[in-house]
Amino acid sequence: MPHDNGTRPEGFILVGFSDRPRLELALFVLVLASYLLTLLGNTTIILLSALDVRLHTPMYFFLANLSFLDVGFTTGSVPQMLSNLRGPDKTISSLGCAVQLYVVLALGGVECVLLAVMAYDRYVAVCRPLHYAVVMHPRLCGRLAAAAWGSGFGNALVMAPQTLLLPRCGRRRVEHFLCEMPALIGMACVDTASLEALACALAVVIILAPLALILISYGHIARAVLRVKSAAGRRKAFGTCSSHLTVVSLFYGTIIYMYLQPANTYSQDQGKFLTLFYTIVTPSVNPLIYTLRNKDVKEAVRKVLGKAGAEAS
Repeated sequence: MPHDNGTRPEGFILVGFSDRPRLELALFVLVLASYLLTLLGNTTIILLSALDVRLHTPMYFFLANLSFLDVGFTTGSVPQMLSNLRGPDKTISSLGCAVQLYVVLALGGVECVLLAVMAYDRYVAVCRPLHYAVVMHPRLCGRLAAAAWGSGFGNALVMAPQTLLLPRCGRRRVEHFLCEMPALIGMACVDTASLEALACALAVVIILAPLALILISYGHIARAVLRVKSAAGRRKAFGTCSSHLTVVSLFYGTIIYMYLQPANTYSQDQGKFLTLFYTIVTPSVNPLIYTLRNKDVKEAVRKVLGKAGAEAS
């Protein structure tokens, strides 16, 4: 008798926090507020990067890519999450689950590689400032961004179908509020060692290799900064990189814990809260981290608002 692979028309049941209704209500408010903040902050960065000529630089090109990614990442997961938290219906169709899994895997992979690309950009800016315009020319920036997007979507194209096609012997309850890979693999009623090995190998390429490049880049940056004699010069160099380092720490800390542990050691509650962190908190604070102390962005906002006010009058 063939296994039922759990992808029947009725789809899956996302259990989420259904056993804690008060927590669900509090999370609904938090997730909705964070999502609106994500849309506002990241859309603002995208528009400013396009409208202000002073922001037509490699750093803001990659930052606009990151903002576009964060909007897509949250939009691919948050509406279903809000429905799950607020309404009594916890089901998701098989197609909806497949799309959600693919989007989360793809855009999560893109962000890993894109953060490494941004670290390289900061390395060139700090360590080779006189050659920055020559090295980071528009064609190279476009190729680096394309490589980030291509690698993330390629990874999802490999892992999403294999995860969804695992036999589940009629199990439909996903102990999560998203169709996320560790939770779906944990539902399987067959040995998943080979799939986990493949996931681990791809994680080395998509997660650990970019992280190694980031650490190498910042190692060179740290040496360059320490050679700067003036305190003002060191502060400027540190300020150039501190925002990116903060985002890398927030994102990679949760991703490594989520995707580089065996499925049989996966903690359901920890997984849920870590998923909330990197799907909701990180995308909403990224614009604040990058723009809070950024004079260029503040001036661009004033310029755009000034133009809008002049046109209105």
